[in-house]
Parts: sequence; structure tokens; C-alpha cells
Amino acid sequence: MSGPRPTGIDALLERVRAGYRRIAPQEAYDAAEAGAALLVDIRYAALRERDGVIPDALVIERNELEWRLDPQGSHRLPEATDHDVRVVVVCNEGYASSLAAESLHRLGLHRATDLVGGFQAWRAAGLPVAVGSGSQ
Repeated sequence: MSGPRPTGIDALLERVRAGYRRIAPQEAYDAAEAGAALLVDIRYAALRERDGVIPDALVIERNELEWRLDPQGSHRLPEATDHDVRVVVVCNEGYASSLAAESLHRLGLHRATDLVGGFQAWRAAGLPVAVGSGSQ
């Protein structure tokens, strides 16, 4: 049986990230504050409880992301209005979010991106963090 040639995760991340422009914490904050981007936290509950959450970020755990943000899906959230929504995916350190953003691109969310360095970079930049696990 032959199939696609195996690739390592580093090569996969490099290829995925070449397909869109990632953004830094301050740019994500500014875009969200201006109403020009939807921040989506995909970290699991234990990390949100341990480290806090980004105020006003939408919490959608990774296993539900595509179903909740597909504008054509029956399980979409009200924020999933159309394919032009600028989604900024946030994970803990900026790795899983890259793969998630690429998946959103496949659904037609062509403005999806992710946060370089993830939540940890957001917090290190001194941007707002609230205590708690956030809501879905």
C-alpha cells in the first residue's frame, strides 16, 4: 500500500503557516478591540482555569471548532455570520492554533489566522487576562 509520503510536524507547521499571515498579540488585541477580529480560545478547560482567559474571547475547545464556526453549519454560533469573519485562533503556545486555522481555511474562512506564541505570548505582552475558565 502506498500513499502520501510521511512528513514531520515541523515541516507540516511550516507548510501550513506559509498559507496565511499569523499575527502578534498586540495586533490581535487591537483588532479585537476595534471589532475587526473574533478571538477564539481553543485551550482545554484545565489550562483556562490555571492561566485565565482573554476577556471577551470566544471559548471553543478544539474538537468543536469547525462545527461552531462554519457559517453554513447547523451547530454554528451566532458569531459565525459568514466566511469573511476574521478569526484569530488562540491555543496555549501557538502550535495547535496553526493547524486549527488551516482547518478553518479549508471551510472557506479565508481570513482565519492564529496568534504567534498563543496565550502565553498574550500574557507575556501584558495584555488583559481574566481569572476563570471562560464560557462556551
